Amino acid sequence: MAKNKYGTWVLAFIGLVLTAFGYSLFYLPSKIVSGGVTGLSTILYHTLHIEPGLSNAVINVLLLAVSFKKLGREFVFKTLAGSITLSLLLQLFSYIPPITTDIVLCSVFGAVCYGFGVGLALVYGFSSGGTDILARLIQSFLPHMPVGTLLLLIDGAVIVLGILTLGEINLSMWGIISLFLSSVSVNYLIRRLNVSKLAFVVTQKGDECAKTLVGKTPRGVTIFKASGAFTGENKTVLMSALKEKEIPRFQKILTDIDPDVFIIYSESEQIFGNGFYIYH
Repeated sequence: MAKNKYGTWVLAFIGLVLTAFGYSLFYLPSKIVSGGVTGLSTILYHTLHIEPGLSNAVINVLLLAVSFKKLGREFVFKTLAGSITLSLLLQLFSYIPPITTDIVLCSVFGAVCYGFGVGLALVYGFSSGGTDILARLIQSFLPHMPVGTLLLLIDGAVIVLGILTLGEINLSMWGIISLFLSSVSVNYLIRRLNVSKLAFVVTQKGDECAKTLVGKTPRGVTIFKASGAFTGENKTVLMSALKEKEIPRFQKILTDIDPDVFIIYSESEQIFGNGFYIYH
């Protein structure tokens, strides 16, 4: 269990490293404002010469302080850890010379690195903070508003602020493109790392299969009693939600018990609880 926990922290940290890399080496030197707190940090850096790591940390701490009661202690502490780590990495990477000054390459590679980094951190339970905090805080007062819509509105406001302060519409348009690409990257990574299956198992050895699955896998099993429409035989149907990578072991356990087992796998769009998470 401890090893899994440390592995989760390592992967979340790699996600934050990718986020900082994409921002500091692509977005910041090219003045690309793609929304969020990092977008505000870019504006503050190029107008008031405030270091991005400092502004990112201060803005996130202020947002977390305001939202502490509404969003809960666990969310605030995890986000605080993620945002402080990201702020330190942003400052560290800001001392590295830019890889390229080509605005197209900076927009595309920055967005992909930033998006994959944010997605990786989210999948393993950490948030880098940013406007996600503000969106969730607003949603606590306006529960009918989806978080995605609120994030879009907030990020759009930051991009407009970038146009007004930096005065470069072309860069802001590239910022919009970067925002779109990073959003696609986040969603793609979360879907790929959270591909889940719903398994329906038809067997005549349902009790034995269920007990073995519960004892040897981390997944629960729901039992239904059924009968075949053609044969009229009594059978047991087991239902279990599992990750895609768990299918080979899951299937071997069942076929070892009942070689005639019949299994139907369907891809599940969202599963929440008992080791499964929803990101929206």
